[in-house]
Amino acid sequence: MSAIPDTVRVAGAALRAGEISCEELAGHFLKRIDSANPKLNAFLTVTADQALAEARKADGELRAGHDRGPLHGIPIAHKDLFCTAGVKTTSGSKVFADYVPAFDATVVERLREAGAVMLGKTNLHEFAYGITSNNPHYGPVRNPWDRERIAGGSSGGSGAALAAGLTMLATGTDTGGSIRVPAAYCGITGLKPTFGLVSKYGVFPLGFSLDHPGPMGRSVEDVALMLEAMTGYDARDSASVNRPREGYPLEGATLAGLRIVLPQNFYFDVVDPEVRSLVLGAAQKAEAAGATFVMGRVPDGEQLNAVAQVTLLSEAATAHEPYLRKRRADYGADVLGLLETGRALPATHYLQAQRMRRRILGVHLELLKRADFILTPATPIVAPPIGAETVDVGGELHDVRILTTRCMRGVNALGLPALVLPCGWTQAGLPVALQLIGRPFCEAALLRAGSAFEEAMAVPHPSPEL
Repeated sequence: MSAIPDTVRVAGAALRAGEISCEELAGHFLKRIDSANPKLNAFLTVTADQALAEARKADGELRAGHDRGPLHGIPIAHKDLFCTAGVKTTSGSKVFADYVPAFDATVVERLREAGAVMLGKTNLHEFAYGITSNNPHYGPVRNPWDRERIAGGSSGGSGAALAAGLTMLATGTDTGGSIRVPAAYCGITGLKPTFGLVSKYGVFPLGFSLDHPGPMGRSVEDVALMLEAMTGYDARDSASVNRPREGYPLEGATLAGLRIVLPQNFYFDVVDPEVRSLVLGAAQKAEAAGATFVMGRVPDGEQLNAVAQVTLLSEAATAHEPYLRKRRADYGADVLGLLETGRALPATHYLQAQRMRRRILGVHLELLKRADFILTPATPIVAPPIGAETVDVGGELHDVRILTTRCMRGVNALGLPALVLPCGWTQAGLPVALQLIGRPFCEAALLRAGSAFEEAMAVPHPSPEL
């Protein structure tokens, strides 16, 4: 075929029609990686030989009539926080620079069983503890839309690889926005599932009660197909929720009849004017397509973010305690500073945060009984320059890290599902995204709403110049 397909559905149809082979598809993306990765630093490890071998096996299975489903032969990249048997898994750190696990993370295992072909492991913020992916050991991930800007973190390599067309699918993890920030800054789609829906086994922990593995793709449909393969109870993860697996069909998705809260407080208080305009413009298009928007107040976002921050500081310090005792000098300065702050926090702060966390969750659940979703900006700003510590919004300087996660961090503390998808482009050609927050385990409805938003917004999807 003349053009390489860029969605899972189109690629799957081409593979089954014999218009392209799994090996040819993998080879195309490996060539893209070879050409563009030196400019973006999205991949830390490229498993070219393994990918081609897996692709040839996938071709043989299709010829024999063994079809593993929608992801059969589809190229995927894994964030280098997920253990991969026989393939180096660094966690973006010097501590694990040479670690080669003997087992796969559950997510990797399930996606391989679904037929996905692994291209390699993507770069990230050290130990997934940051939003820039400016890695002190492996170099910064660069945004494909402006290589002097960050790709977001911590799953920055996955976001950049997807936006640049170096893979069709990618995994990420989200502890305070780490799937959704790169999705927003790179102009792709990312889902933070409900806590416990996707297994954390084999993923290096950061915040025990905040970590969410999830799918990243170039469309809502690709994310939905990926999520279906990732879910399911896993006894090896104590947080895994034992509930029936479900599919996420999007056919007939509509905005008609949906009630969506547009917050009157917090989420739109500090927002770049272009971002505000594009998010509210998306709401107007959704309303024209049949959605009903309800103006409402949400619980104190500043307080919720403080709860999430205290929780993460304490839990991250606990997760890293064994390594800090032996390898303190191998940590980057920003991550080490956060871990030392967490070690100094008294237990009373953590316990008070958990009490407040339960109360705020209860208020959100009551709000979501009266509406289907909450709509917010994904990030209040577009991707800032690499190395920037502050950004000007409305004539006031704000900390880049705090502002970037302003609309996202609290959702991790609540454990609610949240979907980020592009809603437009700034005059400078940078992507802007919206966020939809839903009830626990409402991923099917959330993805259908996201698909209907995609159709209503009709956002163009250009390719970056590399």
